[in-house]
Amino acid sequence: MTKKARYEKILAWFAEHMPVAESELHYKNPYELLVAVILSAQCIDKRVNMVTPPFFKRFPTPQKLAAADVGEIYDYIRSVSYPNNKAKHLQGMAAMLVGEFKGRVPSDVETLQRLPGVGRKTANVIASVIYNRPVIAVDTHVFRIANRLGLANATTPLETEKQLTQYIPSQLRPIAHHWLILHGRYVCVARKPKCPECGLQPYCRYFEQGLMTNG
Repeated sequence: MTKKARYEKILAWFAEHMPVAESELHYKNPYELLVAVILSAQCIDKRVNMVTPPFFKRFPTPQKLAAADVGEIYDYIRSVSYPNNKAKHLQGMAAMLVGEFKGRVPSDVETLQRLPGVGRKTANVIASVIYNRPVIAVDTHVFRIANRLGLANATTPLETEKQLTQYIPSQLRPIAHHWLILHGRYVCVARKPKCPECGLQPYCRYFEQGLMTNG
């Protein structure tokens, strides 16, 4: 199967079977999503969603967060991974939002990456989810799934992003990010993918290689 055909089949399957695919992080505005995505680095969304309600009650705006003490921020996020670093990043991010952007979250990927705690993946998530920009955020799930399915043949998230961007139509990139994440989270899991219940078997390079190995 050619790469072009594989993309067409997989994207068509997702469009039919997962027409609605959204972030599982809870948020009400761009600022809240930015905080949630920073907190979600190497941490499950379920844990982040437990932390953010009291966090946003105490720090409902970038201005409130920018004025906060890092120690107090830490107290609200201590149960997530790497709370010390994330507390510093959140305070610095809010201070820059207030100081340079009048409290508004930028839409440009490069500008977003200037914010403390915001790498390329986080910037792409914000640009895609909030501003519907045609970019692909590659986290551990997307990296794994794209390479397993045969959508990419890459050794780094950036290489994976470039290959996905090349083949996925611009209008589908925002939702394709969620298709791949959700598929990786619930079906094509890291240790033991659930191939018997996966509808992408006919188009999956990983499954093809498994059949060849077993035969």
